[in-house]
Amino acid sequence: MSGGTTMRIALFTHSVNPRGGVVHTLELARALREAGQDVTVFAPSVGGAPMFRASPCRVVLAPVAAHGGDTVKMVQTRIDALKAALLEEGVSGFDVLHAQDSISGNALAELREMGRIRGYVRTVHHLDTFDNPCLSEWQRRAFADADTVLCVSDAWTKRMRNEYGIAASTVNNGVDVERFHSACEFDDTDICAKLGVSGKPVVLAVGGIEERKNTLQLLEAFAWLKQTHPGAQLVIAGGASLLDHDGYTRRFMARAAALGQAVTVTGPLDDKEIIAVMRASDVVAMVSVREGFGLVTLEALAAGKPVVVSRIEPFTGYLDERVCCWAEPGDAASIADALRRALHERGGIDFEHAVPELLARFSWRESARRHIALYASHLRHFAQALSV
Repeated sequence: MSGGTTMRIALFTHSVNPRGGVVHTLELARALREAGQDVTVFAPSVGGAPMFRASPCRVVLAPVAAHGGDTVKMVQTRIDALKAALLEEGVSGFDVLHAQDSISGNALAELREMGRIRGYVRTVHHLDTFDNPCLSEWQRRAFADADTVLCVSDAWTKRMRNEYGIAASTVNNGVDVERFHSACEFDDTDICAKLGVSGKPVVLAVGGIEERKNTLQLLEAFAWLKQTHPGAQLVIAGGASLLDHDGYTRRFMARAAALGQAVTVTGPLDDKEIIAVMRASDVVAMVSVREGFGLVTLEALAAGKPVVVSRIEPFTGYLDERVCCWAEPGDAASIADALRRALHERGGIDFEHAVPELLARFSWRESARRHIALYASHLRHFAQALSV
């Protein structure tokens, strides 16, 4: 440790684009810095693209070339880039090395195998299912070789223990309530007009078109909703994924064509755009079949928007009927019914008491405090190993 209670922390993420894990990394970095820690963020960057959001922390961009649609090559290129960036910066300059995903986890696992680092921390947000054995092995190695494993929800902490024998610790996400507060400094009108967001009502889903996000089922539910709300618009925002969702996206777009201009797919959005779209929405749907935590639910509630959420873990671990409208993710009729409930008097959600209480439980300050305690334990483990 570098002296006193200050740790030199390197956080690693897989991209500079607006994805949940990247947002988590940047928010955690800021909160750790505000808690007095020395934080550097490492991220692969194609063509020198900057981080999608400015950070008060130092950011090291690891240059990578475009991968041309080959997912395995893309992952390998990013692993190599992060390894090279850390070696160039100097591994001795950091007390804690913390990977937020499988790509950066493998970069650190390889450096550990080479004897260049002692070990690393890995946060598991969620795990995917891959047909490609190389991708599956990379995903396994990233957490299996880590010295300390964290998860963003109790559901995934239990799953890591029960399915993989990993003794993980839960460190929840936070939410920046002020970022989504209605008294914002920029005007939403022009942004929404440019994006074509004008429905009455607007149903928003964030995260792009993915099977994991259950976007096709949401589309079917929206078609049901249109029967009672003919002016409704479904807006699918975001989608800066590194994985291949082309087949699923083609099926979605073919079905959406039947609904004409009632469906808008924005693609990746910058910070101001996502806030503007969130505030222009009437309900935010997160009907995923698999999530690590589901940060968008808290962001939507911070913006004062009712949320329709899958009645599955991890959501059932921190939400209840006072703060959301539940839906069965495999049933389009159930999702449509939940959307209608959310649009009627905001679903009866208790924005006066229950929502503020929920948001107060999930602060990045508290997340940083928990991380710092676990980092200290991680370093004590190394110190004890050296003394044996």
